[in-house]
Amino acid sequence: MPKFQIPEIITFAVWDYLVFGALFLISAGIGVFFAVKERNKTTSADFLVGGKQMTCGPVALSLTASFMSAVTVLGAPSEVYRFGASFVLFFIAYTFVVIFSAELFVPVFYRSGITSTYEYLELRFSRVVRYAATIMYIVQTILYTGVVVYAPALALNQVTGFDLWGSVFATGIVCTFYCTLGGLKAVVWTDAFQMVVMVVGFLSVLIEGTIQNGGPSNVWQTAINGSRMDIADFSVDPLRRHTFWTIAVGGTFTWLGIYGVNQSTIQRCISCKSEKHAKLALYLNLVGLWVILVCAVFSGLVMFAHYQGCDPWTAGFIEAPDQMMPYFVMDIFDKMPGLPGLFVACAFSGTLSTVAASINALATVTFEDIVKNIFKNISDRKSTWISKGLCVLFGILCTVMAVVASLMGGVVQAALSIHGMCGGPMLGLFSLGILFPWTNWKGALGGLLTGITLSFWVGIGGFIYPAPPSKSLPLLLRTDECKLLNETINGTLSTVLPTTLTTTLPPARSVLADNWYSLSYLYYSAVGCLGCIIAGLLISFITGHEHGKNIKPLFIRPVCNLICFWSDKHKKKCWCGVRHDEEDEEELDDAVFKKDVMMIPVQEKQIENAYENDYSDKSTAIYNAEEKSYTNPDLDKECQM
Repeated sequence: MPKFQIPEIITFAVWDYLVFGALFLISAGIGVFFAVKERNKTTSADFLVGGKQMTCGPVALSLTASFMSAVTVLGAPSEVYRFGASFVLFFIAYTFVVIFSAELFVPVFYRSGITSTYEYLELRFSRVVRYAATIMYIVQTILYTGVVVYAPALALNQVTGFDLWGSVFATGIVCTFYCTLGGLKAVVWTDAFQMVVMVVGFLSVLIEGTIQNGGPSNVWQTAINGSRMDIADFSVDPLRRHTFWTIAVGGTFTWLGIYGVNQSTIQRCISCKSEKHAKLALYLNLVGLWVILVCAVFSGLVMFAHYQGCDPWTAGFIEAPDQMMPYFVMDIFDKMPGLPGLFVACAFSGTLSTVAASINALATVTFEDIVKNIFKNISDRKSTWISKGLCVLFGILCTVMAVVASLMGGVVQAALSIHGMCGGPMLGLFSLGILFPWTNWKGALGGLLTGITLSFWVGIGGFIYPAPPSKSLPLLLRTDECKLLNETINGTLSTVLPTTLTTTLPPARSVLADNWYSLSYLYYSAVGCLGCIIAGLLISFITGHEHGKNIKPLFIRPVCNLICFWSDKHKKKCWCGVRHDEEDEEELDDAVFKKDVMMIPVQEKQIENAYENDYSDKSTAIYNAEEKSYTNPDLDKECQM
């Protein structure tokens, strides 16, 4: 192999550390601000869901910042650099995901008046199903957070010299600090600030990188010549890593598991003061997702134009593709102290926002689903202190879990694989509850276990037996323009020339490895979701399906009316007796809500009392006829943002 002369790249200067440090100080300061501002608010609802009085603007920015993490900032440009701009097709998946989340899942969760999404599973199915889903979510979130913390810290450490464990522990400590002090409001407003930092960081890289590479037209032409713009691959082969269908279909399943039923997303949506604000937050967030996606894709194209003749990864200048983006930043900003620090702040803004949201969501789920069911009649003050203690606990666990992430490979694929393996079965479970009224608790639990088994089987198999290059299709990376390293041999200075390598045959692979384990990682979620739904429906029919009279219309969505619009008879069969087919959906929701929640008959009140201790501090949505939206009562006018 040829040996190349490694170019001298600058490391962090004083100004870079100052810019980066300012990010941590401002983030921590926001936590202190809300801790002081909300010091008289002592209920867990104020701490965990912001008093349910948030508005759509900051919530939208918070959602975008949390899920466009450092995994996107560092990993997505590297994906475009190696595999081409087909990554931009995720805008299709994002669009479907937001529409489904806003119109299908959020209305059910918001109107139910819940704090944890897994409360819905107990109300719809049983407590056993709720606990199974809660444990699954906790495992998923801790694993994912480990990737988000460790991978960016490692990439930045090896390229910029930034201290690895210093950045890991700083991230964990700062996130835990402002989550514990300020609760959800601190998380949301810190995310909004960090979203701005992410966009500014991306724009600085795009502008300077484009200027240094001859302008937009030259960058575009270089990308075309390098086959980076061949994005319209309509192959239906599910083993191909990225095609139109794997991204549009598989990406929708993957991100719907992240957005539609994920506690971190739903918690911020139900913190809004009305259902209209919750939906608007999701749609505004879609614009933010598009902006970050476009920035990441064009960063990858600019990076390819810069290194078209000398790929740093192939040449051995860096150790992993995820280090490409920080290496590129340190290269183009070598004479601009402070700007490398701005980009690192951009990457860590994504990390901070994601970790903070995860910690807050984990604390909420654990408190609502476990603590309150074990310890009854907890006072408001104790509830707040327990919630804060849980934030500290999960902050420590997520930081420790960062060590495990070093074994998971590329950050984008690792992160989305975790979400697919865990999020797919969860998406299937909630879909069984919301879309299929005849599903019983046995079917829900059996479907969840089936979905988990299938998704983990294919996911772990794919990790052990990666798909061959013929399926992942990495594009050509050149090194012919790199400077060869001169070495002294027998007192004579000579250039090391390439050597001829003997061809070695790859090890034999089983049929299972070449097919099932080679499935695109974006289909892991679809496998888990569809496996859960099919198994859940079969088990429900075998064990005796649920009857509509046992289900409140509030807990399901009447989408079957769209499919069976021609026949009232078929509508009734689809809904198993649930009263969604009697009148217009919006009017019925209002009437049913007033009957079942606001005007509970005496005979039903006894049933509700069984849940009184569990849900006593929960505010309930009220239908506002003028706004045609559900609104949370004014728990505290001062909480309005």
